[in-house]
Amino acid sequence: MMRGWLLVPAVMAGLLMSASAQEDKQKVKTAFLSAAEGGPDFLVQGEYVGDVGDAKYGAQVIARGDGKFEAYLLKGGLPGAGWDGKTRLKISGETEDEVTTLQSDTVTATISRDVLTVDVEGQIGQLKKIDRQSPTSGMKPPAGAIVLFDGTNVDAWEPGKMAEDMLMGVGTRTKQKFDSFTLHLEFRTPFMPYATGQARGNSGMYLQDQYECQILDSFGLEGLDNECGGIYSNSKPLVNMCLPPLTWQTYDVEFTGAKFDNSGEVSEAARCTIKHNGVVIHDDLALKTTPGGGKRDQKPGALFLQDHGDPVRFRNIWIVEKK
Repeated sequence: MMRGWLLVPAVMAGLLMSASAQEDKQKVKTAFLSAAEGGPDFLVQGEYVGDVGDAKYGAQVIARGDGKFEAYLLKGGLPGAGWDGKTRLKISGETEDEVTTLQSDTVTATISRDVLTVDVEGQIGQLKKIDRQSPTSGMKPPAGAIVLFDGTNVDAWEPGKMAEDMLMGVGTRTKQKFDSFTLHLEFRTPFMPYATGQARGNSGMYLQDQYECQILDSFGLEGLDNECGGIYSNSKPLVNMCLPPLTWQTYDVEFTGAKFDNSGEVSEAARCTIKHNGVVIHDDLALKTTPGGGKRDQKPGALFLQDHGDPVRFRNIWIVEKK
């Protein structure tokens, strides 16, 4: 009788742990598609700029769910807007009574009403929240462009993935194949505060259905080849230009297809120059095929938008073929 009695608490504890694990797993998948859904954490996360002492700083504040945050202080300003590319001070903390407190061994900061007040080794400053937008957002297609998606239909795609608000969803390829081209594409990652790494707003833009430029919520991260703007397993971006989740972002691509000799072997690799939110992140980069696409022959192919299980959205996609 005693043994049976002692087993009951253990079984109950196991059930509670299992339920808690299931709840945590479900949280990771939570994806908000609007600021209103994102709640107070969404309002705190984002980009801040200002002066600390005599130096300009930028800050990128990343939501980690349930009022928890990590942030990076960047000397000189934000990526693509003054950051020195080296100084990157990490602080972390949480929100209590509507004030977010973040700290490290050398830095303390608070965020309240869109102002980040910071002390960096005795130097005090205030950084105000800003909302950066890509300079090419909403760019109209030039004469002669092939409009792949403008919100009215998905006729150029197989299968078509029309989503809410005249946007396009993931997991689709263009019916037409392309060799060399200029491409404009706009995307938006969801707000997934509980997710990390490859589980956070993941998709991919596959040029010719075989060279992946990663789409991911990599806001505030280091900028690796498997993060936003990276050519997967090939090259990391020159700078991580990922903006906060739910911000419309742009890829502007100049792509030259591979060349072949008379025997059918590749004589010149495919190359690309890519701007992310108006900033060059790959400059005339030679490409190798990457996993996950539909082909690896380096010949003309479709534009493929990968479905990685997250509700990434697209708009304003057009292409100009190069003869």
